[in-house]
Amino acid sequence: QVQLVESGGGLVQAGGSLRLSCAASGNMVRINRMGWYRQAPGKQRELVAAIAGGGNTNYADSVKDRFTISRDNAKNTVYLQMNILKPEDTAVYYCNVGGIRLWGGATFDTWGQGTQVTVSS
Repeated sequence: QVQLVESGGGLVQAGGSLRLSCAASGNMVRINRMGWYRQAPGKQRELVAAIAGGGNTNYADSVKDRFTISRDNAKNTVYLQMNILKPEDTAVYYCNVGGIRLWGGATFDTWGQGTQVTVSS
């Protein structure tokens, strides 16, 4: 069982910054892909940023040059540094982690509980 613990959400004024963290825990797993998604009220969940095991990243166009995703493989933790926040960034942010179970080889795809980010104008 892989569990995720998210932290770092909150209320910030437009132009401000927040840093989200997501720590994954689990035995006998290899974590590959880590990412952040968000869902605003009345909208579908969308990819914000993702980072592969080798470090390759991809971002939604709306956050490029403002957000940075990174990971600490020793801690199985993924971070999302969010700068120059805008009111349209307001959403619940979800961590997503994918990988493989070393025993049996089954893949897994796990979601965090979500953390609220609110950007006031």
